[in-house]
Amino acid sequence: MIKKILVSQPKPSSEKSPYYDIMRKHNVEVVFRPFIKVESLTPREFRAQRINILDHTAIIFTSRHAIDNFFSLCQEMRVEIPESIKYFCITETISHYIQKYVQYRKRKVFYGETGKIADLMPLILKHKSEKYFIPQSDVHSNELTDMLDGKGIFYSSGVMYRTVSNDFSAEESFDYDMLVFFSPSGIQSLMKNFPNYEQGNTVIATFGPATAKSVEDAGLRLDLQAPTPEFPSITAALDAYLKQHNG
Repeated sequence: MIKKILVSQPKPSSEKSPYYDIMRKHNVEVVFRPFIKVESLTPREFRAQRINILDHTAIIFTSRHAIDNFFSLCQEMRVEIPESIKYFCITETISHYIQKYVQYRKRKVFYGETGKIADLMPLILKHKSEKYFIPQSDVHSNELTDMLDGKGIFYSSGVMYRTVSNDFSAEESFDYDMLVFFSPSGIQSLMKNFPNYEQGNTVIATFGPATAKSVEDAGLRLDLQAPTPEFPSITAALDAYLKQHNG
């Protein structure tokens, strides 16, 4: 019987989140507790990479974290971003997030339709004369840079933020019937916080193939995963699992 679920993400900002439907429908407690947090590099750490942001005419953003840390570091380093700069974003949602920092100009902001890096490439190729800068985390995929290399596009990439373990305090109880993870670094954080962790009857659920692989690599049992053709989201998979096991 599942009564208490840990979801390793921040609490949803909207009351319309499907997690709240699951809590009501299945009478379970869901605790939102990220296992990882994002930290910005210091200006000194960034300067050590010897990148001049103003040498570039376009920025490629793959996440909100990239936007937040790019603009906050620029502000700390007193780098004034020219109005002429173009922004290429992996999704429309991320493109709208830019408005938090700059005035949104349609002719200066471009975004992919599906969230896949490959679908952003035609837009980048239309503007192949731009000099691109990619703000990244210390842990990142090379998919984007490999594609840019393959097309002969000029770019620089620089680490502007890092992912660190969000440690549990000794006072925090860890009495969950189910753990839900969304990234390999979440699994790494679990093992760092609890080096002698024994899964027992605790159900582990994951979103994404890389996270699922990390569970198995850590010698843990994977009980539930998404996306699948039947369950495209983790909340759909959770709903079905609870229906089956909680009755």
